[in-house]
Amino acid sequence: MNFFRGVMGGQTAGPQPSGAETIQKLCDRVASSTLLEDRRDAVRALKSLSKKYRMEVGTQSMDHLINILQTDRSDSEILGYALDTLYNVISNDEEEEQDESEDENAQKQADDLGTQFTETFIQDPEHITLLLTLLEEFDFHVRWPGVKLLTALLKSQGVQVQGIILVSPMGVSRLMDLLADSREVIRNDGLLLLQQLTKGNAAIQKIVAFENAFERLLDIITEEGSSDGGIVVEDCLLLLLNLLKNNSSNQNFFKEGSYIQRMKPWFEVGDDNSGWSAQKVTNLHLMLQLVRVMVSPVNSPGATASCQKCMYQCGLLQQLCTILMATGVPADILTETINTVSEVIRGSQVNQDYFASVNAPSNPPRPAIVVLLMSMVNERQPFVLRCAVLYCFQCFLFKNQKGQGEIVATLLPSTIDANSISAGQLLCGGLFSADSLSNWCAAVALAHTLQDNLTQKEQLLRVQLATSLGKPPVSLLQQCTNILSQGDKIVRRGSKVQTRVGLLMLLCTWISNCPIAVTHFLHNQDNVPFLTAQISENLGEDERLVQGLCALLLGICIYYNDNSLENYTKEKLKQLIEKRIGKENFVEKLGFITKHELYSRAALKPQPVFPSPEQMLFDHEFTRLVKELEGLITKAVHKSSEEEKKEEEVKKTLEQHDNIVTQYKELIREQDAQIQELKEKVSSMTTQTEQLQATVSQQQSQIQQHKDQYNILKLKLGKESQSQSSQGDTQVNGLQTEELSQLREELEELRRQQTLLQTQLSEKDALIDSLKSAAKAAEGPAGSGNTELLQELEALKNQVQAHLAEIGHLKAERQELLRRAEAGPSDTAPPTDGSSDAAKAELENRLAAQTAEMEQLKESRSGLEQQLAAATSTAAILQTEKAKLQTEVQESKKEQDDLLMLLADQDQKIHSLKQRLKDLGEMVRKHSLEVKQDQTFTSLLPSLP
Repeated sequence: MNFFRGVMGGQTAGPQPSGAETIQKLCDRVASSTLLEDRRDAVRALKSLSKKYRMEVGTQSMDHLINILQTDRSDSEILGYALDTLYNVISNDEEEEQDESEDENAQKQADDLGTQFTETFIQDPEHITLLLTLLEEFDFHVRWPGVKLLTALLKSQGVQVQGIILVSPMGVSRLMDLLADSREVIRNDGLLLLQQLTKGNAAIQKIVAFENAFERLLDIITEEGSSDGGIVVEDCLLLLLNLLKNNSSNQNFFKEGSYIQRMKPWFEVGDDNSGWSAQKVTNLHLMLQLVRVMVSPVNSPGATASCQKCMYQCGLLQQLCTILMATGVPADILTETINTVSEVIRGSQVNQDYFASVNAPSNPPRPAIVVLLMSMVNERQPFVLRCAVLYCFQCFLFKNQKGQGEIVATLLPSTIDANSISAGQLLCGGLFSADSLSNWCAAVALAHTLQDNLTQKEQLLRVQLATSLGKPPVSLLQQCTNILSQGDKIVRRGSKVQTRVGLLMLLCTWISNCPIAVTHFLHNQDNVPFLTAQISENLGEDERLVQGLCALLLGICIYYNDNSLENYTKEKLKQLIEKRIGKENFVEKLGFITKHELYSRAALKPQPVFPSPEQMLFDHEFTRLVKELEGLITKAVHKSSEEEKKEEEVKKTLEQHDNIVTQYKELIREQDAQIQELKEKVSSMTTQTEQLQATVSQQQSQIQQHKDQYNILKLKLGKESQSQSSQGDTQVNGLQTEELSQLREELEELRRQQTLLQTQLSEKDALIDSLKSAAKAAEGPAGSGNTELLQELEALKNQVQAHLAEIGHLKAERQELLRRAEAGPSDTAPPTDGSSDAAKAELENRLAAQTAEMEQLKESRSGLEQQLAAATSTAAILQTEKAKLQTEVQESKKEQDDLLMLLADQDQKIHSLKQRLKDLGEMVRKHSLEVKQDQTFTSLLPSLP
């Protein structure tokens, strides 16, 4: 032990060994000692020397320390010393603290040293696997230094270590268990470890997310106090940002797991906003960034729209608007909140409508849009805040024609309210103020009210401005060109070219794709000479962008010119360019726009982010317009008059052919609908005919049964009459007066039923006659004939059902009569008086009358059979009509085939004309009708024979 006393500072005789020698002896001791205590003391000594002699300890002891981790797993103390020593050697954190006052070279050497030792450690992937295994130890002295060591390895060589952990069995799952550790130190360092682990690796991000990371992190944030929490909340939010940013799978999982709803309580800021600590500002800033990640414009439109809908439904948007209108909110939080609200409402009509309804808590209440625009045109507001308000206004108008119309309406004479400040008045005030940044922001904001909206471009031409007392008002378009032509004559604060660039972008957006606006612009005789003068001059570097925008504006006047002004037709404007500017020079000046260094930066994303106000020159939507029009204007300038005439003729021909094709397509659609309707009617008629045939067959069988029963009844009545004639005296004496009266009533009832049956049979005859006449009339239009036939068939069906009911009723009464007739003889009594002759005569008369009635019933039944035969013949006639309808369907198909052949010929002619256009060097766009035509042909081909 004397050796260790010397190492640890004990006084010994003789010269002291150097640091490298001491470390070498300690390493030998670690490698050769058989006692665990000796190895533990040696590793403890190496730990104490590892910060001062980082190079020596790392070079000589790394293999020995790794061997300790592999062999001495049972002793947690020596494992902790070894892990701490490796951490001190690999980590650069301590070096950063010690070298704050040293030069950059020393810091770079320290970083290189940590990278070198990390590469040595991870040469064998089993070392990382060993470290992951040690993290399963619950002992604090093993787990905590293991977490710190793995974090240092990820900081130094993140990609390599991520790859090893990714392929390690249950590697990520072991690290996720750190979040469930009850010791806050390990849990918090576990958060830092997972931050490093998830950086830039989508595969690990997905695994961590599906290991229930969202649930655990949100629980930790809630436990720590949400936005009022400490640095642990910040670490959780940073980890959430790593998991969600640019990872559509995790974003969808976050939304489907209803975690967006759990974000709403984060933004419930109290009325007393005086206590905003630095940590709270940081936390809320990260929370807002987390919301923006879910609705970022770079995400897929479907996922963004789904998240926007969810944020509105759960009340998150409403909560953000509350912060937006609150007082005492720090400027950076307010700026980020505006940016967040902007992206939550961008392109979502429901969210945009809600935002338009938000009012600021002022007296009187003002719309939130008006309050924000007041900040945008106020030059005393911070630059980043003004940029955020502009972005919010742009997002409010993005794909929102309703909102665009409301903003433009505030500028029209009929809707201006002199007692209140409107958005249009603020934009005009900013457009003509002395601050160049306000001019640019107002011009871009007005341009967005006109973006892809031809109606509002025409409406804005009606806006009139009062310049000074006693002078007539001028249009907004005229005032913009007047300010543009004055140039540097007006003293402004800020960039010299910023105002002109903003006005030129507004004018280009305004008159593009709007021939009426082009005519109004050209109607001012000073505009074209001003543009040609600006383009033809040789100005400095700062003015080249203005020249390019002037060339773009003049090119738009050529491309969208409807030749309504004789002095400024397309041909005359091109001649003017050729004489005063030169076509090649014009195209070169036009190219100045896209070659500008700030153009590509603005084209990257919609949000206007600029390091300084002077660099605020291009708008994102305007860069898209330039990209679309630059090639078209170049071609339009180089075209000759003959080429334009040919192109117009070809366009007219194509339009005519398109109209013809459209007519044929409509005709084919109508015929398809008619054919489908006829098919359905034929199918319905076939089904009804089959049902009627089955009903007729059933009735015939019932009639045959009734005939048989009637014959049997007739025979029974004949036998009874014979027996009654032979035993007349006895039966007459036995008949009671009540029974005779009942028989008379039954005979009267039979007579009434016979009359009713005759009436119904006559109605059926009339129905059959109407069916016959309908069958003759079926040769007329198919649609009306089929409708009448269906009605008649339904009436016939109802009559047959009524007839069946009547037959059943008659059958029941006949059975009752038969029963009474059979019961009569058995109930007779011996004669008791001398009136037998009279009773016998009366009975014979009754029997004769009953026989006559039965004969009449027989005749009625025979007539009914004849009527049923007629109904059967009517069904046959219906079958014939069905065959005729099928023939008409076949003829319609043949006519459709002829139309398809004619349509194919027309398509061939169109194709040849388009080929001629292509040969002439014209770009021919595929008409949307052709896409529909292909789809129509595809749907029609299976129906052809």
